[in-house]
Amino acid sequence: MKHPENDKAYKGLVVNNGVENLPQVNPFATFRRKKVLLPAEEYVEGILKGDITKLSQAVTLVESNLPSDQIVAQKVIELCLPYAGNSIRLGITGVPGAGKSTFIEALGTELCHANKKLAVLAIDPSSERSKGSILGDKTRMNELSTTQNAFIRPSPSAGSLGGVARKTRETIILCEAAGYDTIIVETVGVGQSETAAHSMVDFFLLLQVTGTGDELQGIKRGIMEMADGIAINKCDGSNVEKAQAAKVSFKNALALFPPTESGWKPYAETCSAKDKTGILNVWKMVEDYIAFTKANGFFDYRRNQQAKYWMYETINSSLLNGFYQNPEMEQLIQTYEQQVLNNKISSFIAAHQLIDAYTKNIK
Repeated sequence: MKHPENDKAYKGLVVNNGVENLPQVNPFATFRRKKVLLPAEEYVEGILKGDITKLSQAVTLVESNLPSDQIVAQKVIELCLPYAGNSIRLGITGVPGAGKSTFIEALGTELCHANKKLAVLAIDPSSERSKGSILGDKTRMNELSTTQNAFIRPSPSAGSLGGVARKTRETIILCEAAGYDTIIVETVGVGQSETAAHSMVDFFLLLQVTGTGDELQGIKRGIMEMADGIAINKCDGSNVEKAQAAKVSFKNALALFPPTESGWKPYAETCSAKDKTGILNVWKMVEDYIAFTKANGFFDYRRNQQAKYWMYETINSSLLNGFYQNPEMEQLIQTYEQQVLNNKISSFIAAHQLIDAYTKNIK
């Protein structure tokens, strides 16, 4: 571009041509390549060798809702099944603030030092609005996340029952095939629907904390009946006496419950995840329970019952997804919904007619 200001008549004034317009896209940027879907056999080969990368990729496939990913994922699970089942599955629940992550890190570190291979499947709550999760459990388990024998996998709860990720049970199978002999499933927190967590573990540990004001919150019948043992955390400093008193209270409460199906008598232990005291006593309770239930046959019986439970849960989930994802049903659902809103038909009749239409549609 010619600048008249550069004429000799304008002494001492020089205008540069400037810089040419640069492209809007950064030519030095590296673009993320499209995910390559490998054959199921290749994932399984890596999993059996203990390849963390292949295991993580397989877990991502299991958690995916894409039909193409699910086809490969189910094949991977099928091939891994013969190598699964050789682990202790420990479920840990407790009120928010009970110190679940700190306790898991303290226990996990002890187990790894004892040459055990540990997989932690930590469940983060998903937002009801954005459906997103922080997935920050690795940041709360600094020491354990850098331990060679540990694998930590945070997953979003995605609104599933009991705060447990929808695919956690299948992830357990993959971790066991990878050689992890101890699996810890951490739930979001105590609620009225911890059935999902209880139905996929061998030992269900209720983590309690005292000195928070409402001691009766920890003695709710539903969650107490499911617990195979109780660990009273934060038994340190000025809280030691309160923790010991809580131990007696829980012992008395447990004595009032009817006998468990396994014949095991649940009891409480005190510990401090911060000071790492009493942690091994809690683990001994788990080992004693496993030995007790294996001796009387309840261990295998419970796993068989769990397998049957998850078969029916999968059927229910598949039917639900099939109903709402059916293209021909989407428009029909909207039509009936409008009729319900206009008081032309009751909610119950609309539901029955929609189900009838769906069953005729899939025949």
